[in-house]
Amino acid sequence: QVQLVESGGGLVQAGDSLRLSCVASGRTFNSDPMGWFRQALGKEREFVAAINPSGSLSYYASDAKGRWTVSRDNAKNTMFLQMNSLEPEDTAVYYCARGKKFSDLEDDFDQWGQGTQVTVSS
Repeated sequence: QVQLVESGGGLVQAGDSLRLSCVASGRTFNSDPMGWFRQALGKEREFVAAINPSGSLSYYASDAKGRWTVSRDNAKNTMFLQMNSLEPEDTAVYYCARGKKFSDLEDDFDQWGQGTQVTVSS
């Protein structure tokens, strides 16, 4: 079973940047699609970004496209989410997840991290 641990969240001001990291245990990371999701207080969890196993393909939710970049370092079993131009509306708990396939659907992800809080003040 894969374990996923996110880090890099925090309290920032609008317009600032953060880079989230997700470290995976296990030997299958370089063959696993991965994704980022977020859940704001009182709202359902929503898709943010996904990346294929090699890192050659990525896909973004409309809110993230153009502002954020998902990447991975398979040698270090780590996925990243570079978040620029943060807005108060981006405040949420951010989760990384392992996918059964390259997808933006929550049901296609079967292993989840514990989440990292991102808070953006205005």
